[in-house]
Amino acid sequence: MLVAAAVCPCPPLLVPEVAAGAAPELDAARAACTDALGVLAAARPDRLVVVGPADSTGPEVHPQGTRGSFRGFGVELDVCLGTDIGAAAGLGLPYGFAVGAWLLGRTGWVDAPVEGIGVGEALPAERCAAVGRDVAARAGRVSLLVLGDASACRTIKAPGYLDERAAPFDAAAGRALGSADMAALMALDAGLARELKVSGRAPWQVLAGAAEGTSLTGELLYEDAPYGVGYVVAAWS
Repeated sequence: MLVAAAVCPCPPLLVPEVAAGAAPELDAARAACTDALGVLAAARPDRLVVVGPADSTGPEVHPQGTRGSFRGFGVELDVCLGTDIGAAAGLGLPYGFAVGAWLLGRTGWVDAPVEGIGVGEALPAERCAAVGRDVAARAGRVSLLVLGDASACRTIKAPGYLDERAAPFDAAAGRALGSADMAALMALDAGLARELKVSGRAPWQVLAGAAEGTSLTGELLYEDAPYGVGYVVAAWS
């Protein structure tokens, strides 16, 4: 059963070494992510599942100990999923999951076994929800770290340029994530999300499926669009 969830963005710029001189611009987002992960630790789960975006439709499984790296950004920084870097397995974490592994390492996560599941933008809402239901049924007490960004079309300098539909979409997603509104998350339009370059739609709908039958409540901890990309941090408990 799902007992807690943390929703965090996953841009590599969240890692200060990658952001370099621009690092202070995301300090508030980093602090909010730390608070959200604190909610996961307080729930004392039997298993933590990290759900994030995938290049393929998925679901893709990333076992505990899978390594990731930010060397592609010119930074000699390696991370791993839920274990000491010295005991990590082969290199295989996508950048979004590498950010998740970095967040877990930053907060010293040692509370429960960890695994990763990637879901792609083409995975339909109901299939995402089915993945979530399956995840929630795997252990007695399950927590989720849900990774993904909102639209990348909030300003003319955004990766997807300015799209007037982006701000309303992000506002709706932020409300749903902040209030643990599973129906509203399931209603997010996959086609529109793809056009707005939203990486979080499928992971958020996995969360909605995992939370079915629970009485979790949500709290919105951060919502902004630095660099024209929507970032949302929320905690469900």
